[in-house]
Amino acid sequence: MRRLTAALAFTLSLLNGTVHAQDRKATPGITDTEIRIGQTMPYSGPASAYATVGRAHAAFFDMVNAKGGVNGRKIKLLSLDDSMVPPRALEQVRRLVEQEQVAFTFGILGLSNMAVQLYLNQKKVPHLFPAVAGRRFHEPKKAPWTMGWVPSFEFEARVYAEYLLKHKPDARIAVLYMNDDLGKEYLKGLKLGLGDKAAKMIVAEATHELFDPSVDSQIIQLKGSGADTLFMFTIPKFGTQTIRRVYELGWRPLHFTGYPAASIGATLAPAGLDKAVGLITAYFGKDPLDPEYANDADVKEFVEWMQTYIKGADLVDGAYGYAYMQGHLLLEVLRLCGDDLSRENIMRQAANLKGVRLPLTLPGVVIDTSPEDFRPITHLRLLRFDGKRWNYFGPLVNER
Repeated sequence: MRRLTAALAFTLSLLNGTVHAQDRKATPGITDTEIRIGQTMPYSGPASAYATVGRAHAAFFDMVNAKGGVNGRKIKLLSLDDSMVPPRALEQVRRLVEQEQVAFTFGILGLSNMAVQLYLNQKKVPHLFPAVAGRRFHEPKKAPWTMGWVPSFEFEARVYAEYLLKHKPDARIAVLYMNDDLGKEYLKGLKLGLGDKAAKMIVAEATHELFDPSVDSQIIQLKGSGADTLFMFTIPKFGTQTIRRVYELGWRPLHFTGYPAASIGATLAPAGLDKAVGLITAYFGKDPLDPEYANDADVKEFVEWMQTYIKGADLVDGAYGYAYMQGHLLLEVLRLCGDDLSRENIMRQAANLKGVRLPLTLPGVVIDTSPEDFRPITHLRLLRFDGKRWNYFGPLVNER
């Protein structure tokens, strides 16, 4: 009887293992040789300057696959154009999930995430590391299948407010912001950071829409307020217009920009680098052009990747470094998943990262996540543009 029982237990264990293996293979987008993932990007439309992120993701996975993939599987990225139009983004994500059968989404950019978050959570499809910084993408209780990527816009704006209160407490502030969740969260964070001084310090506000042709009239209005400090919370197209118009008007405010419009290649260079001198922003990654990191191992590997997989790309465009760090974070999650690439385990591993340091992040930036706290990166440091590159100053600030 004992032998029969043992044999039965062994048989059941084999069957159980087979069932689990079949479950894993049944995960959409996962085969023995491939991990199929999807995203949408604004390859067209007014936000197309961000399309560099999608192209950089593709180049990153080309590198990963050339080195054998992750745990024996190659990564296939399906990246579709959404023009950053929410209805189109939802249509494209539904196609990715229901027709293309991707295992999860990765790095969807900007406003599109607002349109697809609910759908992906209802479908229980991991919505990993969206390239947007709204606080709603860091709320595991409300959206357990969404894990954000960068510090929230609200926190970033509070960092600027803290600096201003310390160094220019009598500032007269004008704010230009895009009339969407991005701009509104930045404005909320700025006001929270300024506290009871916000009402007195903020003397003018102006908004614009994604498809507005220009912000010239808004800049003229803000200058007329007598403000000596300007915040712009927008995207590259309107950041370029703002920098150029402020300069042409002879207005020289202390000028801050949210980092979505801080790219030298996408925003500052088209405006004229000389016109952006003194601009302040915040970020968490190393500048590969900074002499301080000339011999840095991370930077050397990054430059080698750029030269091999994105030939002709300009190192001055910060979108490449942004996408490179993002790719490495996903790679770490997939590595930790081992052979269990069920959607549940992908989220489980993403929510239990401990002491992870990504290539190109600043010293001191370490990723720790938990089921209660989905925020991967919680650090920022201020930078000032000198006409050629960004220069860090001040301490590294942690949101936690």
